[in-house]
Amino acid sequence: MTVIGFVGPGVMGKPMAANLVSAGHEVRIFARSTQGRDRASGTGAVVVDSVRLACTDADVVITMLPDGPAVLGILPEVLDAMREGAVLVDHSTISPSEAESVHQEASRAGIRCLDAPVSGGEAGAVQGNLSIMVGGEEKTLDDVRPVLDAMGTTVIHVGDAGSGQVVKAANQLMVAGHIQMLAEALVFLRAHGTDLRRALDVLAGGLAGSTVIERKKDAMLEGVFTPGFRITLHDKDLGIVGDAVRDRGLSLPATSLMASLVAAVKSRGGADLDHSALYGLALELNGMSER
Repeated sequence: MTVIGFVGPGVMGKPMAANLVSAGHEVRIFARSTQGRDRASGTGAVVVDSVRLACTDADVVITMLPDGPAVLGILPEVLDAMREGAVLVDHSTISPSEAESVHQEASRAGIRCLDAPVSGGEAGAVQGNLSIMVGGEEKTLDDVRPVLDAMGTTVIHVGDAGSGQVVKAANQLMVAGHIQMLAEALVFLRAHGTDLRRALDVLAGGLAGSTVIERKKDAMLEGVFTPGFRITLHDKDLGIVGDAVRDRGLSLPATSLMASLVAAVKSRGGADLDHSALYGLALELNGMSER
């Protein structure tokens, strides 16, 4: 059993914490909001009233927060409460440069650190089959692998500090592209009067098949975009990609287009919809309704 402090029981964080409890770990959760604390009460973990109570004497502290400013804002409290030699695992999606800052601050405090963003959406978090891309020292990952294995089935060390966030940025641009192409394929099929569900079944069995089809087809076909991963977060993530692209002087035109399309869904009032709402924009551009 590992003692784990967990900060950030959101849509993804709640099932991740629940899976840690199910694996036999002692988990203490902190959330600033009443909504977050209510959500955390369903995990089986102990819900505490402060960062210090969550992190003191923990072997591992996990942060799962919405963005870089949130992580950097709470970091001093987290590090001040942690014991020397413990491990901080940040599962948030933040920029590579922000992740490097987290590593540096942790090192100064005598804390080992991993940036370990996740992919798989709410369904992957619930099922415990997330993909976890890990940056930092490989020995540190080896020490905490049983903890990460309780939340993910693909846990891979991808490089030094910040590398996990680089791989996550690549993941986010690919996911957005997959969803957009699925949306456009559905518009194309619909314009030709094709049975959409049967068409997706056969496409899913061929080279065009993907996890995106498997997990997003029902929401798209039903026109119900209840968030598993909100557009506003994908917009933030593609902003991270854009900054990194400019930093390296790269030319990635399709990536720029995807960032614009996601931003368009957000600007038309879809910030809190699932990112599958890209289909709604594709329909609107072609004068079609969502049903």
